[in-house]
Amino acid sequence: EINGTLRGILRSYGLVGLVSLLVAIVSALLLSKRMTQGLSELASAARRLQDKDYAVRVSVRSKDEVGQLANVFNGMAGEIQLYTSNLEGLVRQRTSELEEANEKVQLLNKRLQEDNLRLGAELDVARQLQMMVLPKQAELDAVDAQLDISGFMRTADEVGGDYYDVLRHRNLIKIGMGDVTGHGLESGVLMLMVQSIVRSLLAMDAYDPVRFLVVLNQVLFQNLERTNIDKTLTLCFLDFQDNVLTLSGQHEELIVGRNDGRIERFNTMDLGLPIGLVPDISPHVATQKVVFESADVLLLFTDGITEAENDAGEQYGIERLCDSLQRNLAQDAKHIQRAIVEDVMAFIGKQTVFDDLTLLVIKRVR
Repeated sequence: EINGTLRGILRSYGLVGLVSLLVAIVSALLLSKRMTQGLSELASAARRLQDKDYAVRVSVRSKDEVGQLANVFNGMAGEIQLYTSNLEGLVRQRTSELEEANEKVQLLNKRLQEDNLRLGAELDVARQLQMMVLPKQAELDAVDAQLDISGFMRTADEVGGDYYDVLRHRNLIKIGMGDVTGHGLESGVLMLMVQSIVRSLLAMDAYDPVRFLVVLNQVLFQNLERTNIDKTLTLCFLDFQDNVLTLSGQHEELIVGRNDGRIERFNTMDLGLPIGLVPDISPHVATQKVVFESADVLLLFTDGITEAENDAGEQYGIERLCDSLQRNLAQDAKHIQRAIVEDVMAFIGKQTVFDDLTLLVIKRVR
């Protein structure tokens, strides 16, 4: 009986153990299925999110760690969707703005090209006008049999601001040299004004050198006020008559190479004021007499010559200019002019020319 009772107890324990094991297995399977299902949904949703399906969400079926992870995923997906939607809108807006700006840039470029072509044509016309009013070599040769004349001008811009002229009116030969501040279109226009006023005054028999400069300044000052051109110029004139040069006006130094090899320099600072600076320069204009005999050489120039710089920043200077003239005094005017210009250009080398280069050589041949 005892053995039978023990066997019954053992069978009961075995049955209870089997039932408990079965319950545990079933519970584990159910829990595992629930967990793996949630993780599987999260993995599937993550893949859809990777494929840019930003509207994907997962169901939250529990409050455990898987449920908490689902909540975090849904929040993250919502933020990504919001950011992406705004970003796409911003990209579309910015793309539209860029397309509009690009159209405006293309339109502006077209206008700039048209304006550049027009401005280039205007500058070319202005430069041609400027070069046309400069005295031609044939005209210089015909001025006077006593004078051998050669001129040179090289502009630093399309239009230069330097002026020189040699004019004969009756028994008077008037030689002019000027330099407008700066260079470019306005300077070229001012240079043309000076040339026109000079010819007009000579046509009116304005022989007095002081009165000549005073009237020229008055007319030019009025033109500058009307055109709002904020420029002036240094300007001097030499009247050649009876072996004497009458010098007037403020400009660079006047250099004369004598027939005995000496070099003389004449300062013009006290002979006038810059033209166009004030309406009346009559109190400041004076004259100086300079003897000009056979085989003497007169040199007029602008500061583009003396202030030309080499690669080391050193200026050519007036001393080098005088030395170059002295070495070539025995030559005719054309050879002297070429020798000086070649010397200046060799000194400059590959350095950029920043100012107009103008030189006028006049030699008394008899």
